[in-house]
Amino acid sequence: MRFTADSESAGSRIDVWLTSKLPEISRSRVQALLKAGNVTVDGRSVRAHSKVTAGMEIELLVPPPAELEIKAEEIPLDVLHEDSDLIVVNKPAGLVVHPAPGHDSGTLVNALLYHCSDLAGLGGELRPGIVHRLDKDTSGVLVVAKTDPAMLSLCGQFHDRLVKKEYLALVHGVPSPRQGTIETQIGRSWHNRKRMAVLTRNGREAITSYEVEETYEIASLLRVRIATGRTHQIRVHMTHIGCPVAGDNFYGRSSKDKCLPVVPERQLLHAEFLSFTHPVTGKEVSFTAPWPTDLTQAVEALRSDS
Repeated sequence: MRFTADSESAGSRIDVWLTSKLPEISRSRVQALLKAGNVTVDGRSVRAHSKVTAGMEIELLVPPPAELEIKAEEIPLDVLHEDSDLIVVNKPAGLVVHPAPGHDSGTLVNALLYHCSDLAGLGGELRPGIVHRLDKDTSGVLVVAKTDPAMLSLCGQFHDRLVKKEYLALVHGVPSPRQGTIETQIGRSWHNRKRMAVLTRNGREAITSYEVEETYEIASLLRVRIATGRTHQIRVHMTHIGCPVAGDNFYGRSSKDKCLPVVPERQLLHAEFLSFTHPVTGKEVSFTAPWPTDLTQAVEALRSDS
């Protein structure tokens, strides 16, 4: 792949700039390709921190997908839709989306490899068909591509913010105002690199809109829409406005969870709705994942107490 930098890109780090041009490949993957010498300018390899200049010709060589070594596993899937190009599932809480070092089994990818025989790899990564993710303990609707063209189309739609995503979040307190949009930068916390945080600089744009669906004595149910897909975005933004997601032990407070009539065992965040343009038919399609049992029980208990 060959790219030509424009004047507006001048001064950007080359890894950041390439990531913006390749939504289907993560920044860490781009950095690995740079380190391996797969990115060249005038035939010479460059480093991740190298600066882009106007008119620069950048060539990227992406190796073919690695041979899949992940084992197919017979893990039950709640399939909302499936055709020859994609599959849409209702991911349960507790299921990791794709394998990682030290966690190469029991994931959604393992289940998909058993269920589908035609998933595609991309960019040399062992992440067949995965175009977006949900946290391990977030439930809900998730689309997976089954072909390279479908993957590229869906990645493009996510990158261009054409995909509509709606979540339900049970949070502590009631946000003020009851309807609003949170626009910040999100990046790695300066104090704990394992956590994400709202930053004043050197973060990535994060946009979350919310509206209150129901209120209870000590909590509220929100409908949340995200225009960007930053890691832990909703959880970080809800904590930022003082209404952490119930059950979120990473960004919330367990002491608040103990005050709920039903103490949640995971963050009560559910991806309820997903809408996008089908990569082959060109028609808009939408899918809704039914409420999980724990969210239903928590809301019913709060309604009874209010």
